[in-house]
Amino acid sequence: MSQSLSLLYLFDVFDPQGDDPWSRRAVQLMTAFRETARHVVAADDYRSALPAGVAGTLAQNPPPLAGAVSVARYEAIARAMRGHDLVLGFGAGAIDAVMARRAFPRDTPPIVHHEDPAEATSDGSARLYRRIALGAAAGLVVGGPAAAETAAARWKVPAARLHVISDGIDLSTFARGPNAKTVAGFRRKPAEVVIGVQLAGASDDELALLVRAAAGLAARFRLVAVGEGAGRAAVERAALAMGIDDRLVLPGALAPTSAWLGGVDVLLLPMRLGAAPAIVVEAMAAGVPVMALHGGATEALLAPENRALLSPYAAEVALRDALQPLASDATLRAAIGAANRARALASHDAAAMIARSAAVYSNAIGGAALLG
Repeated sequence: MSQSLSLLYLFDVFDPQGDDPWSRRAVQLMTAFRETARHVVAADDYRSALPAGVAGTLAQNPPPLAGAVSVARYEAIARAMRGHDLVLGFGAGAIDAVMARRAFPRDTPPIVHHEDPAEATSDGSARLYRRIALGAAAGLVVGGPAAAETAAARWKVPAARLHVISDGIDLSTFARGPNAKTVAGFRRKPAEVVIGVQLAGASDDELALLVRAAAGLAARFRLVAVGEGAGRAAVERAALAMGIDDRLVLPGALAPTSAWLGGVDVLLLPMRLGAAPAIVVEAMAAGVPVMALHGGATEALLAPENRALLSPYAAEVALRDALQPLASDATLRAAIGAANRARALASHDAAAMIARSAAVYSNAIGGAALLG
């Protein structure tokens, strides 16, 4: 099939090789739709290039998405959208593109916006802004049922234009169970539980809290902190202060994620609310229990069995107490890991995400199965 359609992808920050789930999803979509459409990415900040093999173009000097309310800026964004068949806006920073279409609808293509309410500020002005802007969107895509409920209540998006499409991953790459050999040079000791932490995206204070909580566990454990950067020093300082530096493993950056997630027994996340990092679904697919803060987008993703164990507070003692059952009970870890994997299989398969996205986009441009 010829590439008769033109799709414009809009971001404030485009970072497909980082931890931005919307950027990663866009790359999956470009790859899936490569035979049916041309792909152009426009962003205020290109943090990383398109991965090798992805047939897309990065727009040069696009009009800024972010900025003060400005009719002139909205008009410039609308002009940049014209000439494409469909616009896909990703993340809170792309909401001004939806407003631009509302302000200048003539000859401007339909836009489907992708944003979870957790990404946006919740004050009254932000709510009103989105209520006004999203009236011009052909659809709003959110990552889960809880996000859909919030969007319907907070932004007044009607059900017909509200679509729940979870992140999709290639589950086959996470099919193997836990295997301690995936981290080079590391071998698990008998009766030892391996706790994994990802340094990327976490502050020094958040990482130090995780280390202090782990240090209080009444269990034999090893803490594997994956990644590079300033966070390594923060983890090392906290481990030394707590006297567990001999239980700390710092393997550096490891890719792909499936290569090391299979080697941990529990994934430990920073104690904060907000958008769920992509690694949550990857851990679920690997059959790994996740320890996070109760409430928010991460909890909504997890299996009910895992949700019941989350930490109620962002404090060392509360986190230690929440983590203790997982650290002590291999049978419990296995059961929760299996429940997480089953949920990932049911809700987060990449093929299902692409098929549902194709249906939403095709409907927006007025034709059945135009993409796929």
